[in-house]
Amino acid sequence: MKLIKIVFGVSLFALAMNSLAELSPEDRGLEIAKQADRRDRGWKDSQADVKMILINKGGDETVRDMRMWGLEVRLDGDKSLTIFDSPRDVRGTKLLTYSHKAEDDDQWLYLPALKRVKRIASKNKSGPFMGSEFAFEDLSSQEVEKYTYKYLRDEACPEPYQDIKCFVVESYPVDENSGYSKQVNWIDQEEYRTFLVEFYDRKDSLLKTLTAKEFKQYLNKYWRAHYSMMENLQTGKKTLLKTDKIEFKTGLDDNDFTQNSLKRAR
Repeated sequence: MKLIKIVFGVSLFALAMNSLAELSPEDRGLEIAKQADRRDRGWKDSQADVKMILINKGGDETVRDMRMWGLEVRLDGDKSLTIFDSPRDVRGTKLLTYSHKAEDDDQWLYLPALKRVKRIASKNKSGPFMGSEFAFEDLSSQEVEKYTYKYLRDEACPEPYQDIKCFVVESYPVDENSGYSKQVNWIDQEEYRTFLVEFYDRKDSLLKTLTAKEFKQYLNKYWRAHYSMMENLQTGKKTLLKTDKIEFKTGLDDNDFTQNSLKRAR
């Protein structure tokens, strides 16, 4: 019986690959993005403890401790709240993000020194988040509708996953205020995890790369990278997000993701 299940699974995978191959590069890229999205539904909410490590061109490091909360939103983009706990100069700083499928994302930054909430304008979302190599727009959930797509090729995934086959897919931001002209994504064909993203600036020059690894699976379904390195190839600076712990279905709700919650979240 186990052998039958394995053969049946392989047959379904082959049929899926053949169906994809019959599509245009644009439709195939879109279908790959949709499949990745479908596989990551149903997690409801999450809380993660994360270290943000800023690395300058000379290799010097600055370490920040933060928490990242997430809330899955039905029929729209997800909500997130990032809370800095240390060091003292950033403690209490918070970023609230409402991602949207069709409209511009909403983002608010709480600065404890000023005791005020600042809205991030759409035209400023390509700017650096808290001096890191992550832009404000990188902190939004990557909804399928935010991009158009084009499948490029199949090839071996980047190290250390070179034994797995990847789809290589270009995605083009719909938002005219995006700091990127396109992204190139390496997505594994087994679990639809994104291992590598290349970001191209508005002049179509390679700007940054995001390398994701140390993946762990949660609730027997959801894959999360515990190591995410954003490297700016034009400045030589890097930012590492190293996740210590993630918990899902912790009871967070809409009340935890409001502008008022920016001032009271601990």
